Parts: sequence; C-alpha cells; structure tokens
Amino acid sequence: MNTKHDKIATRLAIILTKLNNGERLSIDSLADEFNVAKRTIQRDLNERFSYLPIKKENSYYFLEEYCLGKLNYGDIKSFASLSGIKNLYPNLDDSFIVDLLNSKINQTYLIKGYEYEDLSSKTKLFELINIAIITNQTINLTYNDKQRALNPYKLINTDGIWYLSADENNQLKTYTVSKISNLTTTSKTFKPNKEFEDIITQNQDTWFSEDATEVTLQIDKKVKEYFIRRELLPHQKIIKQDDNLILTTTVSYEDEILKIVRYWMPHIKILQPTYLQDKLLKDLKTYIDS
Repeated sequence: MNTKHDKIATRLAIILTKLNNGERLSIDSLADEFNVAKRTIQRDLNERFSYLPIKKENSYYFLEEYCLGKLNYGDIKSFASLSGIKNLYPNLDDSFIVDLLNSKINQTYLIKGYEYEDLSSKTKLFELINIAIITNQTINLTYNDKQRALNPYKLINTDGIWYLSADENNQLKTYTVSKISNLTTTSKTFKPNKEFEDIITQNQDTWFSEDATEVTLQIDKKVKEYFIRRELLPHQKIIKQDDNLILTTTVSYEDEILKIVRYWMPHIKILQPTYLQDKLLKDLKTYIDS
C-alpha cells in the first residue's frame, strides 16, 4: 500500500477505534485532529463507513449501542484498511465488508462447510435476517406453508446449505433458508436465551426441533471409513461393524437426512424407518421419469 493509502487506513482505524469505544464525534473536531478537509471526514463517515450502524444526533456521530466494544485492534485495522483501499479492488465491495463486520460483531454466521448454495436471489432476505439477529428482533415469515413468528439466533451453513437457527414458541428449531418466504421484521425485540446460544455454539448438529426421528443406516465398505473417522451425522452412533457399517442418527427434519443419503448413494441405505427408504426410492423414480 502506498503512503497515501497508509494515511487513510490509519485515520480510519483511529476513527473506528473512537466509535468502538462509544465516543461521540463531530466533523469539525475530526477534521482538526487529522488536518484534513471537512468533506474528507464527511466522506469517511458517510461513504467509507457506510456499512457501519452509525447514528447522527445533532452534529455528533456515534455507533449503535449493540456494536460497542465488539471489535479488537486487529479487526479495526483490517476493516479500516479495506475501507481505505476498496476503490482499488473491485471485489472488496461494501457487502464483503458488511459480512466481515457482522461476523465479528455478533457472530451471526456459523460455517460448517466450504461450499455454498446459490442464494443470490435471497440477498434481501439474508440482510433482513442478519439485521434481526444483531438487533434481537422478532421476524415473521412463511415456512412449509405456515406463517410463523421467530426469534432468530444464527445463520448456519452446513455442507453448502444455509439454515436459520431460531426460537419458535420457546423451541429451538432450524429452517432451510431457501424455503423461507414473505419475511418481515417486527418492532418486537427479545432477550436471547443463553441455553439456546450454548446449544448452537457447542452442538455439532445443524437441525433442532421438538420432534426427533432416529434413523438407522447401512454404510457400505467403500465409504464406511469416512463415518468411522468422524461423526458426519447428528448424534451418530455406530451399532455394528463388519464388511458394512450400521449406525443410527437422530434428526429433526426428514428432508435433511434424505439429502445426505442422496449425496452418498449408492453407498448408503436407510434401514429404519422403512417409510423413509420408500420415500427416497419414490423420489428417485419420479426424478428419473421426469
């Protein structure tokens, strides 16, 4: 980075530190401190920091309370550098910086894989969910043809599929983002349940629901080592090992286990419940015939 951009990044880092510490800043005082024009500071606050939840009251700028103190020095330096030189690199757009910032502020995202389904058509929905998670706002949406009111906790990506972990009627559940529609935010706020937060953070499962189904699977010898080496399924328990592997898993949503079985076919078979294996075969036949 050249000297000019070094100075920009340094100025932005200092301003961001002040905001992070809860200071109320004026354009005049910042212009004097950094010996730059007022329009430069206005550009910093209104353009370079447009991704930040900055409020203006009278002549003072300050950070929304829910963000205060959530960034460390390394984070501030990184964000300031990105903001200062993003015009040099087209890929460093505001949405990229927003994702970085939001993931640090409240860890709204939990990634458990390396690939991502294409949800470009759901960009606005993602933004609304992300804001609702940060501000602890209740959201209304349609899911499986039912209108629901949810308290959102985290967006989770597992093996490329995005899910929303949320509280519905005091039950922690998981919703496939691609199936969510008609989402709106409300003025109602909620106090996060610490128990739910711990479950989401510590649990290796993606799916939560008040209803759970135990599924018994047969894994053939060609792929069984993958399942022995690590738990690829929620609550995975190995029942029997010989040429093949028999194991059980407990899931909350049948569609999710069916997705996994389809991925590993023809090396995996559902033994119990039998209706799930029947459903799988029926779906495959429909797909082949179409």
